[in-house]
Amino acid sequence: MASKIGLSHETHPHPTLLSDFILGSQDGLVNVLGVLLGLVAAGSPLALVRVGALAALAAESISMGAVAYTSTLARRNLYLAELDREAREMQEVPEMEREEVRVILRKWGYVGDEIEDMVRRIEAKPRAWLDIMMAFELNLAEVTPRQPLTSGLTVLASTVAGSIVPLVPFLLALPRGVATICAVVLSGLLLLGVGIYEARTTIGSWWASGARMVLIGLGAGLAGFLVGHFLAPG
Repeated sequence: MASKIGLSHETHPHPTLLSDFILGSQDGLVNVLGVLLGLVAAGSPLALVRVGALAALAAESISMGAVAYTSTLARRNLYLAELDREAREMQEVPEMEREEVRVILRKWGYVGDEIEDMVRRIEAKPRAWLDIMMAFELNLAEVTPRQPLTSGLTVLASTVAGSIVPLVPFLLALPRGVATICAVVLSGLLLLGVGIYEARTTIGSWWASGARMVLIGLGAGLAGFLVGHFLAPG
């Protein structure tokens, strides 16, 4: 049993990387699919469809990667600021911080002398005390120095990968109608796969997660198609 649990733990993806992968791949696919369907519905020449989709791929990938980097960096800066504040309060107003630990312990079911014994034990380990305050008082997770860059690159790469899927049929020598159908089908399959992967690595029904991804993604693609259809010149 121990080896099985250990193996399961080792093979689970980091939650931040999982969310970054889902964010990038879904956003890239939906964005490019919407652009493609909109241009097709507007009757644009195939060359313009390709250029428009490639431009969307480039802009969206860079934008998403940059946003992931800057937002994660902002979370790290917030974490460091709060870490410094908590460390100072532990030195300047230790009794107030002890009371905050007591509040946390009461939520966990500790009572009476148990609480005071645990407070003394935690206070004796300043790093553990600080970690408890950050995680259970402020509800802040640590953001490592490498995490902003890792998050940015993960989102950028997954956005590119997701964007390419609906674009591939239009890069091949396929009739416009066939390419459009293939783009929708491939996009739906990828969205279904991402949804199933999410459910298998987290919790929930694989078919519900997959169906949710497909409906959201193809629904956004349909919005692009409708814009192109009703706002087409002429």
